[in-house]
Formats: sequence, C-alpha cells, structure tokens
Amino acid sequence: MNRFTVSLMVLLASALVMPSCNKGPGEGGTGTVQGFVKLVHHPDDDYTLTPDTMVAAKTDVFIVYGDEAYFGNDAETNANGMYRFEYLRPGNYTVFAYSTLPSGEKVAVSETVELQRGTIANVPTLYIHDGKAYGTSVVKGRVHAAYYHNGSYRGEGWACEHRVYIRRVGDDIPFDDTRVGPDGYFAFQKLQPGEYEVYTVTQDFNEVPDFVFQTIMVEEAGQVYELLEQFEVIINV
Repeated sequence: MNRFTVSLMVLLASALVMPSCNKGPGEGGTGTVQGFVKLVHHPDDDYTLTPDTMVAAKTDVFIVYGDEAYFGNDAETNANGMYRFEYLRPGNYTVFAYSTLPSGEKVAVSETVELQRGTIANVPTLYIHDGKAYGTSVVKGRVHAAYYHNGSYRGEGWACEHRVYIRRVGDDIPFDDTRVGPDGYFAFQKLQPGEYEVYTVTQDFNEVPDFVFQTIMVEEAGQVYELLEQFEVIINV
C-alpha cells in the first residue's frame, strides 16, 4: 500500500467520523418560523394594546439567523398580518419589524424564538406603530336621529351607539371609528394637525343607506375642535 492510498483512507475515515451536519441557524432545513404583526392606534386615552389594534398588512418583516449581525431574509405580511419564513435549520431566530415613533424615528420591534428540527416556531405578535395616530387635539361632534319602522315615524333622540368614522381628506378609507354616547356626543382624540372628514351613515324611508359628511381643519396641537353642525340621520328600527 503506497503513501497516497494510506492518506486517502485516512481522509475517508475522518469524513465518516465527523458529524454529517454541523450547520447553525439558516436556510436549508425543514422548519418554519411564523407570526403576526399588528398596528396599534390610540384613538382614545387608553394606551393598552388590545382595544385599538388592527392587522398590519403589507408590512416588511426581517429575520436574523442566530447571532449574525445582519438579517438573513425578509418577508411581507399578508392581508391577515401574517408572515412566514420556511425551510430553516434548527436554532435561534430573531424576527423584527420597524415601528415609527411620533417624531418619525424608526425603531425595530423584535422577538426571538428557538426552532426545533422540522417544526413550526410561532413568534409572539409584533406590535408596531405607524406614527400617524399620535397627537394631542380632539375633534368632537353630536349625532341626532329620527327613528322609523316600516315607513312610520317612531320618534327622535340622540343616536346612542351609532357609529361615526374619520379619515384624512384625500384618503378613501377611515383610520378610526367610534360610537355615539348616550348624550349624542362622539370624539376622536390624539389627532395631529391636518384636514379631516368626519362622516356617518343615514338611511331613507326604504332603508337605503347613505353617508353624511362634515370636514374640519385641525390647525394646532392641544386643542378641542367641535363640528359646526350636529349630524341629522334617519335610522330604521
């Protein structure tokens, strides 16, 4: 047996003795890391997370493999605010998304999970802010209703529990909604300066829904602005 043959046999034996897989966290496995992102709004004085959250659709989420200094991949949340990273090896993974502070500064909100081989690791929900729902001004108004049943007048009064919406002028969808109180009043709080459109639903005698609108300009922070007119709506009961 020559020296070359002996060396080749030693290399082959070493390869058999060494572990076949000694790679850390990263792609190339059968595991999945997944979770949800929610967007927090503060339309009232309650800063708890639960009442004023909505799904954060089309939000970028990033994943870091183990202790690496940079993220290894990114994904976008779907319509339900869910993201998923697939084909991962066992190990620790950190997932993060960016939250925007009132000042406009972006900070990373992160969670770390441990992934076992071939399993799914569910990440705790990431709660982020978009920096748009923060402010100090208030817009308030009142809703009065005439009640009908099968075309017959049933009386009138303050539209308690009737829903009211607010959106920025130029936007197609509202960023917040609230319900009318027993005294007919509603309020949208923590608004930034800007022009807003407040609206609610009314009906005709055939129960066909329509919207009534009012526009108001919030010029300064820390002020209370009241709509010039109360809403007059028809509600079929």
